[in-house]
Amino acid sequence: MSTVTYDKDGRIGRITLNRPDVMNAINDELPGDLASVVARADADPEVHVMILSGNGPAFCAGYDLTFYAEANGSNNVTQEMPWDPIKDYRFMWENTQHFMALWRAMKPVICKVHGYAVAGGSDIALCADLTIMAEDAQIGYMPARVWGCPTTAMWVYRLGAEKAKRMLFTGDKITGRAAADMGLVLEAVPAEDLDNRVEELAARMSTVPINQLAMQKMVINQAIEQTGILQTQRLATIFDGITRHSPEGINFKTRSEEVGWKQSVADRDDGTWDWTENTPLPRRNR
Repeated sequence: MSTVTYDKDGRIGRITLNRPDVMNAINDELPGDLASVVARADADPEVHVMILSGNGPAFCAGYDLTFYAEANGSNNVTQEMPWDPIKDYRFMWENTQHFMALWRAMKPVICKVHGYAVAGGSDIALCADLTIMAEDAQIGYMPARVWGCPTTAMWVYRLGAEKAKRMLFTGDKITGRAAADMGLVLEAVPAEDLDNRVEELAARMSTVPINQLAMQKMVINQAIEQTGILQTQRLATIFDGITRHSPEGINFKTRSEEVGWKQSVADRDDGTWDWTENTPLPRRNR
């Protein structure tokens, strides 16, 4: 089964992340499948707007830590030491560019977030043109605490420096309501209204000619691209590899192998673990 499905409904292309049993966690195949489906919708002369959503209980819970963190041995995200930074960079840069297919597509993409859009899932959601969340959904980049750096760098481009620092210095998750108030996403609506609001907006946009939509998107994106987003993403992708192979990153994977990634993530997100020493953090420092 494809990790991403596609349906066309009149002028709307519907793209759905499709690993519901693991909350659409990212594996080796999902980024490329996403880019392929986006290209298909973008090339369809009947499609004016794309809606990106997730099947099951969440939009996307980030990278599949059962495979990448908990499993013993090396993989595309963690290598045996000494690690090859170019091998890591090639893999993660390709994923980043697959996510950015949403940004580069000529046609608008609306991302609909329910449940969670966290870690790598937030990278995907924030590459869309417009992101609408359920008020009770959660978004955040928790690996900023250890084992990650958001490779798309969309946090800073959506929030500005100070608010992006507030999120990435803490790795906190926030609700859709808080994300909308902060300016990270366009809107937050009650969960029961999420589908209707996204459909309403997509329907309104779909009445605009494709060439008009494309020109507006290209002009707006160009203003962001002029600030050097490509260079920022290259640096972020290099740093992401370093975070996973630093002493603290290796300790995170080692602990994940020993106690499972759910416990390691809890230790990380709760701030109860010293990743330099790989021991519990003294209570006075928590």
